[in-house]
Amino acid sequence: MNQPPLHRRRWLQLCAAASLAPHASAFAQASAKDTERPLVVAQLADMAPGQQDVSRDFLIGSRAAWQDLNARGGVQGRPVQHLVIEVPGTGAALQAAWRSVAGNPACIALSGCVGDAAAGALAALQEQAPPAQPLAHVAPWMHSQEGVNASDLVFGIFPDYEVQIAHALKTLASMGVQELGVVYATAAVRQQSQARVRQAAQTLQLRMQDLPLPGSGAQADRQLATPAQPMVLFVGGTPELHGFMRRLKLQPGRQCYIVALADVNLQVLAQMGAAKRNVSVIATQSVPLVTASLPIVRSYRDAMARLYDEPPSPQGLAGFIAARYTAEVLQSVNGPLTRASVLAAFRRRQDLNLGGFALAFDGRKRTHAYVTQSMLTADGRIVG
Repeated sequence: MNQPPLHRRRWLQLCAAASLAPHASAFAQASAKDTERPLVVAQLADMAPGQQDVSRDFLIGSRAAWQDLNARGGVQGRPVQHLVIEVPGTGAALQAAWRSVAGNPACIALSGCVGDAAAGALAALQEQAPPAQPLAHVAPWMHSQEGVNASDLVFGIFPDYEVQIAHALKTLASMGVQELGVVYATAAVRQQSQARVRQAAQTLQLRMQDLPLPGSGAQADRQLATPAQPMVLFVGGTPELHGFMRRLKLQPGRQCYIVALADVNLQVLAQMGAAKRNVSVIATQSVPLVTASLPIVRSYRDAMARLYDEPPSPQGLAGFIAARYTAEVLQSVNGPLTRASVLAAFRRRQDLNLGGFALAFDGRKRTHAYVTQSMLTADGRIVG
């Protein structure tokens, strides 16, 4: 049975309530004639306020993929029950959600867990206290790969921060940029990303100046309001970038370009009224442009048009691809679909082409990570 369209305003109202406590909802789209027991695939989504814009779009993309798959017969003729658990951050609620999923014998995989901190925490939980029957942790929205490449439980398909930062800075260098400022949204983000940014800048011979942390004092706020550099790399999420842009006070005639990473949702940024004269935002994407003609992108756009009152977004496409990758590997399993057989199938890391989105592996690492960019222009248009 198809889910009714979920409007953005209604979603945000629901998420406000969801941030108070975790809740689970299962979506089973089996036909009335189907007597097979559904396959259960779980997705944990961090709906904390700072992560909500990315998690929401990613989750809807995944839901669209599973609904579309079930309408076409499911996996090996069986429907997939898409079990979604929303949590308000990475603390006790996330641990309880993970224990619930790990303890559910019907669940055969984790797929598309989002956002970055929550997916990383799940990976750590799996390593520290794996259940008797381990779960494959497939296609998480996770930007820090430290320790993950050594894990045989996590199967990432999206580029990490290091790859995104290198791509963003390489683009700037190719444009002739020689110097840029860097703003980290928080001290935690700075600790996680600063070494990667410096290494990439050094490789490309870019001069780089770290700007103060937002909210670290009046003098720091004045410096952030009028950065000396026309190019600024911002490392953080959509709400933090919106706050930074609101405080910009550029002199007449000055132009500022802000380069952000894939955790910035340009559509939400535009809806928040962030478009500002003389300021443009260029954001990396971990997936093809949503306007591309690739079959996987067309499938995503078609599913969104049929199932949801929503425009396509890069984060939504990423969620769609995460579910499609999971389904393709499940389909390849010979014999009963169990946690063990599913985990073994993912561990083979076979090369796949998901409608033009190619996945190739060298051992436990992807050999090529897809990264592109789109722009929010000063007049509020999204290009790319």
